[in-house]
Amino acid sequence: MNLEEIIGEELTAKHLTMGTAESCTGGTIASRITSVAGSSVYFKGSVVAYCNEIKHKVLGVSESDLDAYGAVSQPVVEQMALGVIKLLGCDCAVATSGIAGPGGGTPYKPIGMVWIAAVCKNTNKVLSKCFQFGTNNRAENIRLSTDNALQMLRKVIIESY
Repeated sequence: MNLEEIIGEELTAKHLTMGTAESCTGGTIASRITSVAGSSVYFKGSVVAYCNEIKHKVLGVSESDLDAYGAVSQPVVEQMALGVIKLLGCDCAVATSGIAGPGGGTPYKPIGMVWIAAVCKNTNKVLSKCFQFGTNNRAENIRLSTDNALQMLRKVIIESY
């Protein structure tokens, strides 16, 4: 059984719903979740917030945090996760923001740097982590981001319910 099937079983057993707020993964997490038959029972939807305007206007991310920390940051990805819970009315969410590559990196935010946040609304305790995948391969960075996001989501579901 793959990770998205395991998450689906846990959400179903606990009568929970989820959503995603994705930037660098571009909907890949939502695609993996919805590849499971019956996922409509627990998956409410996704926001692919690729630009800062959508992060702010749709997900409620603070403009001052976007300006101060940039989109690839802990405050922004945590607000994305909490924002999609509020927007979709779901129980749990996962969010990603990073630099998939092969361009766009800086010395402070290199290619392969990704922030991921996962949260369940009953605790509002956000689990967030910065990853540096160390690859210039866009597809590999997206795959690694998606895998780690699903693992973090599963962890918060287990710890929260």
